[in-house]
Order: sequence, then C-alpha cells, then structure tokens
Amino acid sequence: MNKTSKQKPKLSLAVQYAKAEPRLPRWRLRVWVQRALDVAHTDLQHSFRGASLSVRLVGLPEAKSLNHAYRKRDYATNVLTFAYGQQPDGTLSGDIVICVPVLQREAKEQGKKFLAHAAHLTLHGTLHALGYDHLKAREAKHMESLETKILAQMGIHDPYLLP
Repeated sequence: MNKTSKQKPKLSLAVQYAKAEPRLPRWRLRVWVQRALDVAHTDLQHSFRGASLSVRLVGLPEAKSLNHAYRKRDYATNVLTFAYGQQPDGTLSGDIVICVPVLQREAKEQGKKFLAHAAHLTLHGTLHALGYDHLKAREAKHMESLETKILAQMGIHDPYLLP
C-alpha cells in the first residue's frame, strides 16, 4: 500500500475504562481515532497499513503516576501518548491515555463543550501515536492544522482560537 492508496487504513482499537465516562462510548472514540487515521494516511511521508491502538480513560491518580513515571512531571495531564512505531507488517501502534477529570476541568475552564474537547484530545493523542509531534514550531503548526481540519469536518470550532 502506498501513500496515494484510496483504501482506508485498518484500525484495531481497544478501549479501556479505568474511569467511567458514559459520554465517551467506544463507538464515539473509534470514530474520532479513525478520522485522525484517515487524514494521517493521506498526509504522512511514509506509508502504513493501519494502526493498532488503545485508548484508556483514567482518573487523576493514574494520570499523575504515568506522567511522573514517563515525563518526570508531578501532575495529571490531559492526554499522554505512547507511540511504539511501525510494526513489520506496516501497522503503527500506540497507547493513548486520557485523564477524564482533567478533560472535564479544562473544558469548563476554557468554555468548551465536553465532547468537543474530548474529540480534540483524542485526535491529538492519535496523531502523536501516528508519529506527529509539536516540539518544533513547524511540526506544531502542521499537527495543529491537521487537528483543526479534522475538527472542522466534525463541526467543531478551532480549539487553538480563543473563545
């Protein structure tokens, strides 16, 4: 399969609920992850067959523990991504961890709808799992443009603009 292939990339998605959140059923998370995957499939410089990803919804203690263990930061962050790269069969793999209480707090503080912010964090984490980053200004601009493009397709306002 090459970059210009019209075939949709295959998605294998596991969803884990360490923290229950009825507004984020598996089907909804899958739709968001698939949208990011579809856009990345047409954008990335390299080709890939699909993705094997997990999304885990967690509470504050687990998010804080993971952020401390892997990023040496002593607080719970909104989303953490563990990208494992491309497997020999052409599948990209990774884990996305979303902290539900931080997601709720940020949505309220930033005047965003819960589902709009959840969609953004899911897309953001998925793009990280697919190899995108925002450490350099050019990378950040590209990643943000993909996020805003996907969100606009879903009727969600640009999260990087002030309300």
